[in-house]
Amino acid sequence: MPRKKDNFPAPPDLPSFRVEADAAPREAKRSRGAGGGGGGDGDGGGAAAAERHVGTSLIRHDALLEESLIDSDAAKVVRRLERSGFQAYLVGGCVRDLLLGSKPKDYDIATSARPEDVRAIFRNCRIIGRRFRLAHVLFGGGKVIEVATFRKSPPEVEDLDEDLLIRNDNLFGEAHEDAIRRDFTINALFYDLDRRQVLDWCGGMEDVRRRTIRTIGEPSVRFREDPVRILRAVKFAARLDLGIEPAVWDAMVSHRHELAKAARPRIFEEVLRLMRGGGAHRSMWILWESGCLAVLLPELAAFLDDEESNPEGVRRFWRSLDEIDRRTKRSGPQDDVVLVTVLLREPLEEALSGVKDKAGAFADFIDVIVERMAVPRRIADSMRRIIGMLPRIAAGRVGKFAKSELMAPATLLLEIDRASR
Repeated sequence: MPRKKDNFPAPPDLPSFRVEADAAPREAKRSRGAGGGGGGDGDGGGAAAAERHVGTSLIRHDALLEESLIDSDAAKVVRRLERSGFQAYLVGGCVRDLLLGSKPKDYDIATSARPEDVRAIFRNCRIIGRRFRLAHVLFGGGKVIEVATFRKSPPEVEDLDEDLLIRNDNLFGEAHEDAIRRDFTINALFYDLDRRQVLDWCGGMEDVRRRTIRTIGEPSVRFREDPVRILRAVKFAARLDLGIEPAVWDAMVSHRHELAKAARPRIFEEVLRLMRGGGAHRSMWILWESGCLAVLLPELAAFLDDEESNPEGVRRFWRSLDEIDRRTKRSGPQDDVVLVTVLLREPLEEALSGVKDKAGAFADFIDVIVERMAVPRRIADSMRRIIGMLPRIAAGRVGKFAKSELMAPATLLLEIDRASR
């Protein structure tokens, strides 16, 4: 049915950033005066480092990033790898966030060093992963700096009618190969700490300036290779208030059914990330508008589509997401049980309305979602108990439930419910 209004919240004000012109001549001049320092794969001093990646279509940008926002431990890891003769850069989301003037929540490093090399350099390091090994450098307070060896994409499939889903991404490569294998141009930027330069092989700097999400390569192919990239596009658009390039949006809509091929635990985790990041309202609206919500949660999509039958319930749903976003921005991500319950409560209550066997109706409703999305039973069972107790808590008849570990999330849900009315 036609939608009367888009329920889209006002966009936030985003900080600006400054980027100087391409600085290749300046870099060469500076590097001639640099003595020693880490090269890559034994490339020695600063002059050699300045000549890295020749012939790879690299564009270097001098970027005046806010130094105080760069994690000191991540900087130590990069510089120590460089001193040990390897290439090492800050990469991905942390570079993107720094360019947008926000503080990254974590820092990732890409390097020419193999995992065993990293472990030999850092005593506080452990290697994880079986399919593809990563090095985690551990610091106090539970901080982890993830260090990944440069990778490259697997060989391309010539027949585009075949299943393109990537099942093997376990190939080491060079820095430029690591950049172009990534999902979106804004996530393919590398930052050279010592030269204060952004290394760009994919046109990501221009897309950061335009605040636009664009895939590296043909979007239809990239989404078929890994359908979860669709949800990542939604996450970045919602959390960072970025636009989605028309060709990318069209591919998201055309290939939304590919989401059913992705690993169910990955899908569920990405949906939780959409709810945790402070952009739950925008995320769910984009999923609904693109048709992706009908693939992931058809129960919720049908409820929103039929707004005329329950306009107040639909308004409560969007207001609940607004309240989740307000609380997330104020105090951090909310409890996962709360997030899932807010997401499903309105269509669930509609399904339970007028039914005598509410326990059976709840099981019929939630079991299908648990199977489709790999929702942990812990969350589903907690949701069932909380929804059953909410009327009693609202009436002040808490009883033994007051000592339950679910009392805190139940109270929070009650507060969210009141704020949405």
